[in-house]
Amino acid sequence: MTSKVNINEPASELLLKSLAYLAPLSIDYPILDLACGHGRNGLCLLEGGHDVVFADRSLESLAYIKKSLRHELYQESKEYASFWHVDFEQANFKQLAEKQYSAIVVFRYLHRALFEQIKQAIIPGGLIVYETFTTEQAKFGKPSNPDFLLKENELKTYFSDWKVLHYFEGVVKSNNNNSQAIAQIIAIKPE
Repeated sequence: MTSKVNINEPASELLLKSLAYLAPLSIDYPILDLACGHGRNGLCLLEGGHDVVFADRSLESLAYIKKSLRHELYQESKEYASFWHVDFEQANFKQLAEKQYSAIVVFRYLHRALFEQIKQAIIPGGLIVYETFTTEQAKFGKPSNPDFLLKENELKTYFSDWKVLHYFEGVVKSNNNNSQAIAQIIAIKPE
C-alpha cells in the first residue's frame, strides 16, 4: 500500500464543471463515487459538503482514501464518507439497482452491464457525471481493449432520455500532455 497520502491530487475537470449542478441535489441521498480508485473526485465532493459513498473492488484503494481522511483538510467532513467494498463486475451483480443516490460519478471506468443499474440507482432529478475513454484511445495507448472503450456516441445514447447538460466526445491533452480520447456527459434524470 502507498504510505504517502497525496491530498493535492486534483479532481477531474469535468467534476469541477459539474459542481454547480451537484450543489442543489437532495441531501437525503449520498453521491456514489463508482470505481473510485484513490478517491480524488469523491474527496472533492466531500469537501463541498456532500455525503459520499466511495465504492471500489480494491481494498487498497479504499484504505488509501480512509488514510486521506485523517488529514486536517477533511476533519469536519470525514463523517460524511462511507465505503462500499464491491466488485461491480461479479456475475449476476444487481445490488447497485437496489440503492438510491442523488448522483453517481464515474471516471475512467466502463462496465456496460452497469448502465441500466446506474440509471435506476439515481433518484429522479439526480445527476450522472461520467467520463471514460473511447475507441479512439487505442491510437494513443492504454487502455486499448474494446471492452473498456466507448463506441462513438455510445455514452450519449445510454442517457438519451435524460436532460443532457454537457456532452463532449473527442481528444484532449492530459496533465502530462499526452493525448487521450474521451467521452463525457453530465445529465439529469427525468423527474
